[in-house]
Amino acid sequence: MKSDSPSRSPGLTRRSAFTTAGLGLAAIANMPGRADAAEWTAAEKANVQIVNDFCAAWPSHNLDRIMSFFAENCAYRVTEAQEPNKGRQAVQDRIKSFLERVQSFDVIETLAKGPMVFNERHDHFTAGPLKMWHGVGVFFLKDGKIVEWYDYTISIDR
Repeated sequence: MKSDSPSRSPGLTRRSAFTTAGLGLAAIANMPGRADAAEWTAAEKANVQIVNDFCAAWPSHNLDRIMSFFAENCAYRVTEAQEPNKGRQAVQDRIKSFLERVQSFDVIETLAKGPMVFNERHDHFTAGPLKMWHGVGVFFLKDGKIVEWYDYTISIDR
């Protein structure tokens, strides 16, 4: 007897679909999330502390204190739309240009992976072209010093 329909039965197709969906849900349920993230290593904890201390130092407006966190061969990029300032003197000059306007750097969330620290922040300013900057800072540290600091903007309040 000849049939125009495919050789598989509709029941088998439904069963395959349910099995595949069930396996997919099980895989998603077992994916690591924030709650399952690995604990930071001692080095990562130290790097996070350095970045947190760095952010906390800004309201003092003490340029020497802020620069003490940087390596000699440091780089700083103010936003994704600008070229990085490279070298200690260039970084210092850039920071000095707006340091007096800084009210606070409020760290919202921090992540660490090896020598990298990522923090989401609200940076508040007392005067100038903006009142608040919301973004993500990406820090690369080596030997307890910030080698690179690049900021990426989420939003700006003028």
